[in-house]
Amino acid sequence: MEFDPDLKAKLLFQLNEILPQSAILTAEEDLRPYECDALTAYRRLPLAVVLPTTIEQVQAITRTCARMNIPVVARGAGTGLSGGALPDENGIVLGLSRFNQILGIDAENLTARVQPGVRNLAISQAVEPYGLFYAPDPSSQIACSIGGNVAENSGGVHCLKYGLTIHNIQQIKVVTIDGDLLTIGSETLETSGYDLLALMTGSEGMLGIVVEVMVKLTVKPQTVQVLMASFPQVTLAGDAVAAIISAGIVPAGLEMMDNLAIRAAEAFAKAGYPTEAAAILLCELDGLEAEVEEQSTRVKAILQQHGAGSIHLAKTSSERARLWAGRKSAFPAVGRMSPDYYCMDGTIPRKHLAQVLQAITDLSEHYDLRVANVFHAGDGNLHPLILYDANRLGELEKAERFGADILALCVKVGGSITGEHGVGHEKLDSMCVQFGEAALETFHAVKQAFDPHELLNPGKAIPTLHRCAELGAMHVHHGQLSHPELPRF
Repeated sequence: MEFDPDLKAKLLFQLNEILPQSAILTAEEDLRPYECDALTAYRRLPLAVVLPTTIEQVQAITRTCARMNIPVVARGAGTGLSGGALPDENGIVLGLSRFNQILGIDAENLTARVQPGVRNLAISQAVEPYGLFYAPDPSSQIACSIGGNVAENSGGVHCLKYGLTIHNIQQIKVVTIDGDLLTIGSETLETSGYDLLALMTGSEGMLGIVVEVMVKLTVKPQTVQVLMASFPQVTLAGDAVAAIISAGIVPAGLEMMDNLAIRAAEAFAKAGYPTEAAAILLCELDGLEAEVEEQSTRVKAILQQHGAGSIHLAKTSSERARLWAGRKSAFPAVGRMSPDYYCMDGTIPRKHLAQVLQAITDLSEHYDLRVANVFHAGDGNLHPLILYDANRLGELEKAERFGADILALCVKVGGSITGEHGVGHEKLDSMCVQFGEAALETFHAVKQAFDPHELLNPGKAIPTLHRCAELGAMHVHHGQLSHPELPRF
């Protein structure tokens, strides 16, 4: 449906009253960079992109849009992988890239106040002189922004020990669709009332727009060791992960890659990975020197018991960095092996890791599409990368069905359809598999409480009951596969 040109002219006039002309983008060539996030299969052009620099400007913009019934999609660095920043064709994109200042560092209280456009890695770089770091480290940490991390509740390779974004923030400031500025959380570790900080974290820009974040900082550990173990079978590596955790060892990071991902990352990053291995595990241990030495001995024994072909201990900090660089470059590296790939994000109980890996292999054969598996294995967060060619008729749709079956499989074994990438536009139908009518009605009630006219990031994250009913997935909590005969547990 074409937008009323008179209403668009009125909107642009109002926005010009709030922002300088250089902060309002309307030309098609200027809008193109904002047509999608890192999930490039879905693209839309917004009416306009606005780039405010102050909280007062954000408040004025949301008030204007609320008054004129204009949808608002907040956007950070655009590194999201679920279409969470996909524009609304009848709305604006509110870009927060110019909110890029670290406002203060409180080393004594282990906190920092930052604007939402600050890059994740920039926080750790700024606090390094104090012997501190910011723990959540998504693979895109060199580019992704902290506001987006809050919106998606992002994790990273160190989330096993140090937690997700929600465990590493203390307070946020949020602008509502009505232009009110809310302070949620506290400068102390405890706060009274409902836990609105947890509610906002991971809400994907649907309840409010984050304009400031107080992050928690972590003291750098005394000692760090990184072990790399290779395995002749993927299932052996999966079993080793479960064994390490069940032994009471909580590594700082425990990552897994299969052979296709290993070969892609090694060709790209020259990390020193054994390209003949069916799978590798990267295990990082940190803490006091004696503690790390004792855990390292135990982990080596567990890895050997579960069939590790070789175990390598990184000897220097540069070697540790190189091993992690390979893992963190896995996504772009796989992009060199195929014209397109579809990155999935599900979470399962660790005890099912080996079985789910085998099931994904079966699905890969069924759909005749290769898949490179990269996992935050320690917390059961899967990132299968489905390789396809969008130029071949029907291959994107086939990859989407493959991905939906992986997510249904995750639900079937007691997991979730997302671990850190969010639901966004991508996983709306999969939400119908995980949640029943009562849960979805509750989600919609929360949305109504904050955004009664559904102007903030509309059509994302929570499907309508009608959509789920059409899919025939209502009341399904155990997961349904397009081809349920494939994985049996």
